[in-house]
Parts: sequence; C-alpha cells; structure tokens
Amino acid sequence: MFEHCSLCFRVRMMAALKQIHLQETVVLDDDSDTMIGLVGKRVIPILMKDDHQPMLESMDMVKYIDSLGKPILLGPERPQIAAWAEQVVPKSGPLTMPRYPLLGLPEFATAAALDHYNLRKRKAFGDFVELHANTRHYIDDLMPDLEELDRLIENPQAVNGALSWDDIRVLPLLRSMAVVKALQFPQKVRGYFESMMNRIGYQPLLAV
Repeated sequence: MFEHCSLCFRVRMMAALKQIHLQETVVLDDDSDTMIGLVGKRVIPILMKDDHQPMLESMDMVKYIDSLGKPILLGPERPQIAAWAEQVVPKSGPLTMPRYPLLGLPEFATAAALDHYNLRKRKAFGDFVELHANTRHYIDDLMPDLEELDRLIENPQAVNGALSWDDIRVLPLLRSMAVVKALQFPQKVRGYFESMMNRIGYQPLLAV
C-alpha cells in the first residue's frame, strides 16, 4: 500500500469497520519490483490473503473483508453517490497530488522514491508549482460537488443512513481532499468526515 492512496484506504477502512487486523506494508513509490514480484505488474493496493493468494481490485478486497464474519455493508446505495465519486476524482487530483510529497509519508522516504513520484505525477497533472498557484481555481471548481454531497448526506455515521458501499466510495476521497488546507468542507460533509474517521480510529493526513 501507499499511505496517501485512496484506493488503499478503502481496504483499510473496511478492515477497521470490521475490526479485522491488517498487516500493512508500505512500499516505496519506486519499488515496482516488489509489486511485480507479487502480482506480475505495478499496481497498488495488493491484498495477500492468509492462503497467500493475492487480490488486486480494491472493491473486491472490500467485499472479501466484509464477507469474513457477519457482513456490515448492508445499507442502501444511491446512484447519485457513485456518480459523485466518479466526477470528483479528476477535480481533486490537481489539488492533492502536489501536496502528498510534502507530508513526509513513508512511500517517499528516499530521494529516489520522491523523484519517481514527482516525475510520474507531473506527467499526468502538470507542474506542481503551477498547480499550487492555481489552488483557488481548483477549489472553486470542486466546491459545487462538495455542496452537492452536503445535500446528499443523511447521517454523520453513514452517508445513506446505514453503512453501505457508498461510504467506502466517499470517505477515502474526503480523506484525500482534506490534505488541502485552504479547502473548507461544508458543515454536513465536515461532520460526516470527522465522525467516520473517529469511528474507524484514523487521524486525517496533515493539511498543507
């Protein structure tokens, strides 16, 4: 896993909700050899089950963990939430990607790993200095989506009133967005984020 990875956090969140221990291993951003050695390609997250069989897709991992014992993701799903999650990913990336390297995360523990990340993400998103300079523009672009989510949240303990797959879609994205210090969540979004993070026992990443 990577500490900053929202897909990884889906799995960590599910395990925390189920009170199932995960042995977490953070790899360096440039350590493609470990990923390829496990599953034949560079991909994150990777879940190694107790039978040493690897899983790749984060939602498959969530489903597998929820199947251990009594399932808890039994609440309703709403297509509006899935659509919301899909549309905010490209809008949040320009805000979050240039900030992760500033957080002192373990996947960037070496100069080579940090350089590897910076090169990859600059190719995808552009110059980090320019992205930082345009923070207000990207926040203004994202705020209508956060205000929409504010209207959709039914309960601070579950976006649809009872734990569901939609919570797995929403909370990791909010965790990522929360690294942007200048971004202020609307009231219900902030309440949901803080309540859910407290429920699973995780502190937010540093905001910069």
